[in-house]
Amino acid sequence: MVDPLYQVNYTCLQCGKEYVSSKVRPSFRRPYKRDADLCHHYREINPEYYVVRVCKHCGFAATENFTMRISESQRVRFMERIGRQWQGYDYGYERTWEEALKTYKLALLCAQIKEESSRVIASILHHIAWMYRYQGDAEKEKRFLQHALDAYITVYESGEEELNAARLMYIIGELNRRLKNYNEAIRWFSRVINDKRIMDANMIRACREQWAVVKEEMEEEKRAKQSASSRL
Repeated sequence: MVDPLYQVNYTCLQCGKEYVSSKVRPSFRRPYKRDADLCHHYREINPEYYVVRVCKHCGFAATENFTMRISESQRVRFMERIGRQWQGYDYGYERTWEEALKTYKLALLCAQIKEESSRVIASILHHIAWMYRYQGDAEKEKRFLQHALDAYITVYESGEEELNAARLMYIIGELNRRLKNYNEAIRWFSRVINDKRIMDANMIRACREQWAVVKEEMEEEKRAKQSASSRL
């Protein structure tokens, strides 16, 4: 039987030593559903558990979107915050949910120390929210969705994602919807729908669909409030 995981060798950007990290083979990446904010759900092994690679020697954690440069002052900050306390744990093989969550939080710290782009940080925050969604922890999911939303808005305002602006606006709209900021959600979806410069048909369609979902949820919330007030 084929192992769903395979190992990849990396050289640590921080300490220069080699380590391994696992990935899920493409044939095992079969989600049974996808949420509107692009979170995939899997019945068996979850590829999202293996997005972050962690050096077992020093604890430096990164995703494939990290830049391949680090300054001396950043190295020093890393050692002060993580490296000196690192216990040599090896995340290179099969991971539990708890281990996967720890790798994301390590990557978030490393991204902040390394001053990665807002887009990289937003993605990590969004993935942490998904990790809590997998566990059904709605409160912590909501907290990290808010952090991710704030970071995505920073990305939009900075102009970092000019080539993928429609997708970014869609994500901002969808996270607002999930956080029940309905008017903001409609505003962001409408930007994509009404901007004649946007030619991404998939994102335009997705925004139309989620705009309709928002209106329906607003109506449901309105009916629920009316029903509650009538019982008083």
